[in-house]
Amino acid sequence: MARVKRPPVIAVLDDEPQLRKALRRLLVAHGFSVVAFERGKDAMTALTAQPTDCLLLDLHMPEESGFDVLEGLTARGITTPVIVLTGHGEPDTAQRVLAMGASAYLTKPVDEAALLSAIAEATGTGSTPWNQNP
Repeated sequence: MARVKRPPVIAVLDDEPQLRKALRRLLVAHGFSVVAFERGKDAMTALTAQPTDCLLLDLHMPEESGFDVLEGLTARGITTPVIVLTGHGEPDTAQRVLAMGASAYLTKPVDEAALLSAIAEATGTGSTPWNQNP
């Protein structure tokens, strides 16, 4: 019996409700499963209990910053690929988060094609059309 591949599960961590909703809508439209979080500690707790295939991480949040979350994931031994999203794109910041283990660094507003490409690369799914039947 052939093994059925499941769509990747993408976690979204962003303090902006509208952006979480927009990212969820985009990702679901492309066939991904999505879990969303508003606070870093909630995401870290959930990812510890049930790892996802990729984390979209806002860098600037009021409680725990994206930097705090990256450090927390590393400290917990969580190896989920992380794509950092930020509205404050700076070369030094990009270098810092990539050195901390992020798979990609994208600036907001996020280009849909660039985001989907970064997810495909981070999850190793290539161009699998998750929203279509074989």
